[in-house]
Amino acid sequence: MQADDNDSGHALSWQRVMLAGSGLAALRAEQACAELGLDWRNAANGEDIVERAVRLGCKALHPGESSVEEQWRLARACQQAGLAFIGPRESLIAAMCDEAASRQLMREAGLPLGDTRHRTPCVHLPVLADTRGQALALIEHEVLDDTFAVAPSERLTPEQRAYLGQLAIQGARAVGLVGLATLSFTLVGNRPGFVAMWPGLTGFDGLAEVLTGLDLSVELMRLVAGERLKRPRVGPMGHGPGRPGQARWRRLAPGVGQLGGGPGVRLDRAVLAPEAETRLLVWGRDGAEARRRERRALAEWGGDAGLSTDGDDPRG
Repeated sequence: MQADDNDSGHALSWQRVMLAGSGLAALRAEQACAELGLDWRNAANGEDIVERAVRLGCKALHPGESSVEEQWRLARACQQAGLAFIGPRESLIAAMCDEAASRQLMREAGLPLGDTRHRTPCVHLPVLADTRGQALALIEHEVLDDTFAVAPSERLTPEQRAYLGQLAIQGARAVGLVGLATLSFTLVGNRPGFVAMWPGLTGFDGLAEVLTGLDLSVELMRLVAGERLKRPRVGPMGHGPGRPGQARWRRLAPGVGQLGGGPGVRLDRAVLAPEAETRLLVWGRDGAEARRRERRALAEWGGDAGLSTDGDDPRG
């Protein structure tokens, strides 16, 4: 689906936002607040985050990359305290916590269901949706192990990719999604099947970002604030939804080395927390170019992330 263009100048009404988490998990939320011209605060260790948000005059709470269960807890607490929660509504997150409930919602929406009795590698598809019922499926990715993910999936044909996007949009609209969620599907032969849904940021969002030119943390905040869905711009390597190229994501050992930069290379890490997680993103016009850049970046960093062919949780 083609989304409306709208550049509202990012005049959000929250003014001050409380951020959950620390290190890299909160970094993207901090960057989004800076881009949107918002003030933000972080919770102190051991302190009730919602209580601190109210005391500091925050109007909204961003969960960062919290687990589904933690987002549900925060969404309920925000509802009781009168704070905006930057994510899907509380009842939808509650359904995401319950596999049977989320599968029932998608069954009612007309989506085929995947067989969860066998561990089958999944493809994960981020979806953005606004308050007007518009939804946009981005580039899918596969998590191949705890340290490696790739987008788009090399198992999908263009026709399967288009069909999967239609299913994801259909499901997001049916459940009234506002903001960002990732829908996970099994793919057995030519048959996709829905298995799970994850709210907000997952940590793998950079894969879609470098291939579409959208900042998903910014878009999440815009959409929850009531702004319109935006059409993806052409990505930094000239990629767009029609020719996505390839992006590769790796979790690196913290503080091992330095990168010299260059085209198609991005390093995500919290400078003030060098012991925290570090993520490498590389991308190119095709898989061969992306792999060359990845080998160069890993050699500069001094680490080797390894590679396997398993994994089905978009949070690693």
